[in-house]
Amino acid sequence: MDSEQRTRAQAFVDLHREGCFLLPNAWDAGSARILESVGFPAIATTSAGVAFSFGRPDHDFFAEHGAHGRVDRSTMMRRIHEITGAVRVPVSADLEEGYGPDAQEVATTISLAIDAGAVGGNIEDFTGDRTTPLFDEVHAVDRVRAARAAVAAAGEPFVLVGRTDALLVDAGLDEAIRRANSYLAAGADCAFVPGAADAATIATLVDALDGPLNVVMGLTGGGLSMAELADLGVRRVTVGGSIARLLYRHLLDAATELSERGTFTYGDSQLAQTALNAYFADRT
Repeated sequence: MDSEQRTRAQAFVDLHREGCFLLPNAWDAGSARILESVGFPAIATTSAGVAFSFGRPDHDFFAEHGAHGRVDRSTMMRRIHEITGAVRVPVSADLEEGYGPDAQEVATTISLAIDAGAVGGNIEDFTGDRTTPLFDEVHAVDRVRAARAAVAAAGEPFVLVGRTDALLVDAGLDEAIRRANSYLAAGADCAFVPGAADAATIATLVDALDGPLNVVMGLTGGGLSMAELADLGVRRVTVGGSIARLLYRHLLDAATELSERGTFTYGDSQLAQTALNAYFADRT
């Protein structure tokens, strides 16, 4: 880790000490540049957006699709490196389940993410197997502990996030709380519980967890505002693949207009080439 990355890493650690901040999710260098340009102090990657950009599924039961059903680790690391190299703000990486069930694979993934320029990353307990969608809790804790050991070995600031998908697979709030606290105790700096989007659930999590909470918003539209989430005690907010999905919605609408109507009104709302050139101009 060079001095510039170390400065970014420490700035990212400091963001987690108090208050509530928004960490929007990019999927390539261009989307990262746009998010940086409006003033966000840090950004995250989205495995969903990256997967869609390669024409692949995300957070699916990938065990059923074989090796070609998802983005592999080396491809993801290349994309993370492209994103970290495109911006000057800290970047946290969506590292999914660590690209392997074994704890050592998780540790390797963390090390590779740091080498790719990431200053934070999340490890989730989703297995991709429909029959057992969550790793056994003891094993999941070992995986987080291995991730923390990899961070310690690197000797650099890094925000490790322990993510539990208990709510997404209908395992219940109690299990989500127990798992999140176990991951925090194993060395995670922040807990992430996707599926918690209403005030009552979020307030329960904030009260029950022994560390800061990340929630993901924007997946179903409106809901709570940043001010309301801050009042509830949330530390950080991500938006997952929602921005990427919005752009694919516009792409599908434009393609449908061209195919079915033969008109070009979609072009009325496009960004001008000069504006995009300005966003993407070389800043060296």
